Amino acid sequence: MSKLNLTLKVWRQKNANEEGHIETYDAKDIPIEASFLEMLDIVNERILNDGGEPIHFDHDCREGICGQCSLTVNGIPHSKERGITVCQLHMRKFKSGDTIWIEPWRAKAFPLLRDLMVDRSAFDRIIAAGGYIDVRTGSAQDANNLPIAKTKADASMDAAACIGCGACVAACKNASAMLFVSAKAAHLNLLPQGSPEKDRRVLGMVRQMDAEGFGNCTNLYECEAVCPKEISAENIARLNRDYAMAVTREALA
Repeated sequence: MSKLNLTLKVWRQKNANEEGHIETYDAKDIPIEASFLEMLDIVNERILNDGGEPIHFDHDCREGICGQCSLTVNGIPHSKERGITVCQLHMRKFKSGDTIWIEPWRAKAFPLLRDLMVDRSAFDRIIAAGGYIDVRTGSAQDANNLPIAKTKADASMDAAACIGCGACVAACKNASAMLFVSAKAAHLNLLPQGSPEKDRRVLGMVRQMDAEGFGNCTNLYECEAVCPKEISAENIARLNRDYAMAVTREALA
């Protein structure tokens, strides 16, 4: 079994009110078969054995499903590897002697809680502002009873893949949440069941996004590049069109 000897530069901060700093750790004898989070587990176990305070970081499923892991690795949310979350990053992608910089998501709307953990409840409030269907849709339909164009069904399913990890916000120089909001709106707006509340949904989610302090989209596509589910920026263009139409209809009502 091959082992790696690494140097970690990790952001440590007790809470949002205290200043943070980079702390250096030796990560020796790390199996190349380990995942990135397992590597942190090994380092934390050694810190605990030495009587220190472990590195705090978010995680849950460790299968790329939940979106809880929120680490910036060498300056890139979820690392330079495309289409994966940081929990799916394996140590075989590094070589012995590497120095790895590990920091939390950086965004005003994601206040830091401790070390590498941030508060992403702003996303929950955006969803509560309209990211659901509350009209009566009846029981489950028989197959093909409600025809939906395949292009729309595919686009809706692709948008629904968003796991709300927040990497799009962390990668954007404006800390824009447009990729997240547009995906969550699109996967409902594109379907007949979501259409009746489309205007209310778009207006509510965009206005809540602005109220949370997320920045504007300036079409730089970093969000699309780092998204672990490869959500397309075409959803942002779709949201802009839907928002313009909803604002117009609201003004004329």
